[in-house]
Amino acid sequence: MSKKVDDQKRVNDILLGPLERPALKWLAEHMPQWVTPDILTTVGVVASILTFAGYALVPVSKSFLWLASFGFVMNWFGDSLDGTLARHRHIERPRFGFYIDHAMDALSAVMIFIGLGLSGYVDLAVACLAAIGYLMVAILVFLKTYVTGVFEMTSAKIGPTEIRVLGILINTVVFFFGNPEVNLPLLGVVSIFSMAVGGLAILLMSYFVITAITESRKLALLDGKRLERRLERRREVEMRQIAKEKKQSR
Repeated sequence: MSKKVDDQKRVNDILLGPLERPALKWLAEHMPQWVTPDILTTVGVVASILTFAGYALVPVSKSFLWLASFGFVMNWFGDSLDGTLARHRHIERPRFGFYIDHAMDALSAVMIFIGLGLSGYVDLAVACLAAIGYLMVAILVFLKTYVTGVFEMTSAKIGPTEIRVLGILINTVVFFFGNPEVNLPLLGVVSIFSMAVGGLAILLMSYFVITAITESRKLALLDGKRLERRLERRREVEMRQIAKEKKQSR
């Protein structure tokens, strides 16, 4: 049985955690009072629209890669700080916050990956596969949260923050050095950017398959032990009832 949202344990063990956590704490402590968690959530969504627009406008000018990167930064600012600010001010709304935050995360991810596909730097099919992989891992996180009460915000120490940083780095490299293409066996001519996004899609989907298998085995063992205990208690009750009936029949 799942735990209540406000009783769930949060795990956010990311590579950039030692840098991110103090930064978010400092920002929350110095944020103006008029800035609310809802405003920050809105900033995160608007920022993802900026990233989408930046990528979609790259065919006009590759300088729009900087707009896409700026969108990544602002998306981190809004999406990562809204919950931190709520906890700092003790104004948490765990059910609403959990629901709206991750609904907007899904929307943002889809927009960003579709924007990548429209940029001309990444094949649209590859970008869609990466979006599917991201959503698959998100679903896995929510399933584990429901059945175990542990909300793991990262996958193998990689979370949204690391993916944003990777996006900014690739944008910068492509802006200065271009997006060279290579001829791969079976795949044909593929751009470096498409290879990077395709690699991300493969990693996400592989993680989904491996984690789904390992976690299902753990849960099967756990439920099996619980079932054995229930059956044992039921047998004990039945034996006591039989003994009681025999005693009464004498």
